Amino acid sequence: MALTALKRQPAEQMAADALKEAILTGALKPGERLTEIVLSEQFGVSRGTVRIALHQLGSDGLVVLTPYTGWSVANFEPRDIWEIYTLRGSLESMAARLASEQLDTDGAARLERAGEELFDAARRNENVAEIMRRDFALHRCIVELSKNGRLLNHYRMVEQQVRMFISSTYTPRADMSIVIEHHRPIVEAILRRKPRLAARLCEHHCTSEGERILKLAPGDI
Repeated sequence: MALTALKRQPAEQMAADALKEAILTGALKPGERLTEIVLSEQFGVSRGTVRIALHQLGSDGLVVLTPYTGWSVANFEPRDIWEIYTLRGSLESMAARLASEQLDTDGAARLERAGEELFDAARRNENVAEIMRRDFALHRCIVELSKNGRLLNHYRMVEQQVRMFISSTYTPRADMSIVIEHHRPIVEAILRRKPRLAARLCEHHCTSEGERILKLAPGDI
């Protein structure tokens, strides 16, 4: 069996990836302070390396630097959530329309596979982290099937911020049949090459998810 060479990553990128994973999975909570010296000791790297990683995550909107206070995980207000979810709805609506208009055999098979992986996980009521992973994989699949590189680039930043909300609002007691009810019609509309229906369903899903989160008290997000 042929093996490919392992890719070495700069320490800054490894630190940024580790911090991003902690934020997106909820291990680091919104508003939590991030101290360069503590992080450098935990990662076994210099403070300069940590600082570069934090600035990288700052450009992604995941952490913020407050004068005289320091770094912290981004803490979103209701207005921020509204802006992110309305933008997400617009981007995913456009992606669903474009994907439906130019779907080929390979794309259809890929979409069906992503959908069934999510639906199977929801039916089996697997752990929340796995259902979340498959949920985002389906949404990313739709965006990638739009074959619009600029749309994908804009979506990546929005996706990261949405994951922060979702990780704190998915619960083990949630009715996972809702996951299937929300996503199956979107998948079917794209597979049936119905672009306007796919776009409308996708935007409605994003909007309803945003409204659900906005109903939470700010301190619960």
